[in-house]
Amino acid sequence: MSYKILFLDIDGTILKPDHTYTEKTKEAIKQVQAKGIEVFFATGRPLHELEDLAKELGIESGIGYNGGFAKYKGEVIVNDAFHPALVSEIRDLAKQLGNELIFYTIGTNYLSKTEDPKMKFFVNLFTMKQNEQLPDDFTKDVYGISAIKVLPEHVSYYEKFEELYMSPVNVAGLENAYDLIQKKINKGTAVKKVLDALNISADEAIAFGDGMNDLDMLQFVGHSFAMANGNPKIFEYAKYKTTSVQEDGIYNGLKKLGLLD
Repeated sequence: MSYKILFLDIDGTILKPDHTYTEKTKEAIKQVQAKGIEVFFATGRPLHELEDLAKELGIESGIGYNGGFAKYKGEVIVNDAFHPALVSEIRDLAKQLGNELIFYTIGTNYLSKTEDPKMKFFVNLFTMKQNEQLPDDFTKDVYGISAIKVLPEHVSYYEKFEELYMSPVNVAGLENAYDLIQKKINKGTAVKKVLDALNISADEAIAFGDGMNDLDMLQFVGHSFAMANGNPKIFEYAKYKTTSVQEDGIYNGLKKLGLLD
């Protein structure tokens, strides 16, 4: 089997709960790159927050914002922002329900309430640095949205938006946090655009993920791995199940495919 590209989720896949990675994870990435395989981040995070991690792991390309934006070695391949009218409706609903929002743009994270304790916890947990107070009526150039303080009874209100689905943030301590993902713009659609741009088939692609925001990506590629620490609902959508992020899941999965020495 010929493999040409590898897509890696970050939180819970590359990074452990303490936001470090194992040496075997780094070694696995290095070995597949040496074989000529392209490696992409595929994350809900904004790409501007990944510069340090990208340098440490030697990864030059990435899908960010849950599929809203993607770059291949500096070249923009995907550029799909939320429609401003939808952003405005989400803002109104969050205010009505008492939820807080993070809007991700190219270069800045806009927070609905910077001093809220739960917001500070979220920002610190993901080591977000480029943060500003969300301006009034700001709706343009939003590539990703996270909502916090979302009680179980609130979820159904967001699900009334036909364009969206709610993906729980699969990180301890953020049980009431969700990524708001566009059904027509997600990691899976971004992966397809990347593969088309690089003339690579889905069967030549590998992906690893742990959360519901990885579901579309895991279904699309030919060789997908669900992390053992992942949301149990994703296991049926991945071709393989690997060990947890703490137990070198990426390394063990790639070894299963015969890609590591």
